[in-house]
Amino acid sequence: METLMFIVIAVIIVFVVAYRKNTGNNVYKYIITQVGNVYDRYAPYSFKSVREKVKNLGQEYTVKQYTVQVAIFAGGSFVLSYLYFYNLILSFIYMFLSVMTIPYLSYLRCKRVYSEFVFEQIQVYTTNTIMEFATTQSFVKALEGVYSSGVLEDPVKSDLKVMIDMAYENGTIEQSLVYMNDKYNFFIVKNMHQLFLQITNEGSRDSMKALENMSLDIDMLVENVYRDRIDRAQFHKKFVQFGILLYLMVMLVQFLLGVDSYIKLLDNILVQLLLHGIIIVNTYFLLNGEKYYNENVGAE
Repeated sequence: METLMFIVIAVIIVFVVAYRKNTGNNVYKYIITQVGNVYDRYAPYSFKSVREKVKNLGQEYTVKQYTVQVAIFAGGSFVLSYLYFYNLILSFIYMFLSVMTIPYLSYLRCKRVYSEFVFEQIQVYTTNTIMEFATTQSFVKALEGVYSSGVLEDPVKSDLKVMIDMAYENGTIEQSLVYMNDKYNFFIVKNMHQLFLQITNEGSRDSMKALENMSLDIDMLVENVYRDRIDRAQFHKKFVQFGILLYLMVMLVQFLLGVDSYIKLLDNILVQLLLHGIIIVNTYFLLNGEKYYNENVGAE
């Protein structure tokens, strides 16, 4: 009880100090701002640009959504860990640790949204380049047509401009294709570039037929990717539900043994270590699954 009172008093002191330093403003917004400043200072530059793009796409979580996420993680972890150990100190520790995973989950989610956006842009790039080439019969002119049409967004649009400039500077498209292939490691990009390189260097009597087949291949690939995305989202939902159920297995144990008998078992240090191990392994299982779900997108 004394420990709980100490924690409550500490929280009140933090609240008062934050309020005195930010008189007249919402303390919650002040705390969020300070956390954001720390993030901007230490987050990698590459991820800052990714998160900024996700914001521009309107898919970044709002403050309210993050607040709800924090509340769910904090409340859920506190209740679950208390059911495991019946110890307030350990419950507060697990509550803090669970909230600390939110930035990592945000990082994974932003990378997934950004990867999906880039794949969609690559689809637009390849499809429109093929259509432009059918009219201009020139790869560079086709690239210029796609660039000036306004259908692309950064970063693909900026990289397309680099391709065009490199083609004029070098007098050949080889370096431009290598640049784009290195930036965007997609089969549809490499296959289309290889076809254009062959047409440009060797010519082709039936280039339009080859380009039409390439366009059909792109459409089929994109359809498969979107179908896979839907299947993965459904599997992810079931995966999270299964992970939560694993945490709740301790309730089944208490039901079978009885709460009083279970609490007596907690006096054994080996039992406590086993329970900590269950939580750690299950948490690793969930985080590793989240990593796989968010990073392996747009697979070809």
